Amino acid sequence: MTAPAIGSLRVNGATLHYEVRGQGPLLLLIPGGTGGAASFDGIADDLAAEYTVATYDPRGMSRSTLDDPDAEQQVAEHADDAFRMLELLSPGEPAWVFGASSGAIAALHLLTAHPERIARVAAHEPPVVEVLPDAAEHRELVAHVQDTFRTQGLMPAMAVFAAGLKKGGDTTEPKPEPKLPPRAAARAEQTMANLPYFVGRIVPSFMSYAPDIRRLEGLSDRLVIAGGQDSRGELPYRSAAFLADRLGTELQHFPGGHIGLTTHPAQFGEFLRKTLRASRRHPADSRQ
Repeated sequence: MTAPAIGSLRVNGATLHYEVRGQGPLLLLIPGGTGGAASFDGIADDLAAEYTVATYDPRGMSRSTLDDPDAEQQVAEHADDAFRMLELLSPGEPAWVFGASSGAIAALHLLTAHPERIARVAAHEPPVVEVLPDAAEHRELVAHVQDTFRTQGLMPAMAVFAAGLKKGGDTTEPKPEPKLPPRAAARAEQTMANLPYFVGRIVPSFMSYAPDIRRLEGLSDRLVIAGGQDSRGELPYRSAAFLADRLGTELQHFPGGHIGLTTHPAQFGEFLRKTLRASRRHPADSRQ
């Protein structure tokens, strides 16, 4: 790995830890789940051959601290954090953005709020369950997760959450978890440390977020919606596929499942690079 340049950015109510590698147009990578900047370690160096790659820990995660640890989290504020990163690292120039999972939700909001700052967004499995016809069921899931977290604790809540994300009606025995690459396995302790914040603050806020479909329709020329090749039928995949259909765009299939970035970093990074190259050959008009 190439040692990144490390910095901190003061934003409303938080201080963000960020890392920068490479040179070229800015590519901002927004992590999801319990991940931070380190979740992109498997792909950032390769992408840095063509881009100035910026990664960061979202507010409240890992090394990005909140002024008020009990503050409620909002998608719009997380998207504004990403915007502040763009303003710092690519002032006046449109940037490329990739977001995974909850980070993809923040990326969608960033696009609708500041399209003039975006060349292209690639959103991998944003769990925007509010777009689904059965959204009410998933609101019940989130409420059940929160209730379980309050009354039984973290791991029972995670079990409820994981079960709710599976393919509908899937009663087969769970498949063995894929073996994690060494870098990902080494992050396990930090991932566990982020879980209470993720379950208690991120899940209820982000999974109740309803994207502005009409606004996204007008910006679909600079938006790539992606799903995991191995996660067809699971809740985040269904959300991404339904959103792509609503926007009249083709769902792109990345290697692996919902966490393909972690389990298949080399293949995932190469597919992302090809996706970005295609968008750079046909840059979006940033005058909107």
